[in-house]
Amino acid sequence: MTAAKDSKTTQTLMIVEDEVLVATLLRDELQEAGYKVLDLTDRHSEALEVAKAEKPHLALVNIRLAGRDDGIELSEHLKALGIPVLLISGQVSRASSAKTVAIGSMPKPYDAADMVLAVTYLLARLKGDDSLPRPDQLEVLDEDSLDLAPAA
Repeated sequence: MTAAKDSKTTQTLMIVEDEVLVATLLRDELQEAGYKVLDLTDRHSEALEVAKAEKPHLALVNIRLAGRDDGIELSEHLKALGIPVLLISGQVSRASSAKTVAIGSMPKPYDAADMVLAVTYLLARLKGDDSLPRPDQLEVLDEDSLDLAPAA
């Protein structure tokens, strides 16, 4: 395992997505890139339980969740727990309006490699490292949270 992968395995991610195939493919891609990915969830209540117990470094949250659960509402709760959120959605305008609850958004459909780059970029910025280029598909919603990050 490379040094880059070693540092990523200490970074834990949570995926909250109602489309099982999408969530599974995303999990596999992120694990292949060296990240630790928690059990997949598709509901608000399950995700909050996991987040409270595991304290992931970043949560990837779809806006539309199973049942009538809402990813933006979940993002509010995750932010209150100190967990940054990357919204994933085909609802680009709704994701863009969530600046107060998420640090960024990625539109669906997305390329898995671009998602890995977005996650890597956001986690680096959260640690105070601004040396990586911002991926094209990533919309940064809360630049202030990223700029206020303490240096690692």
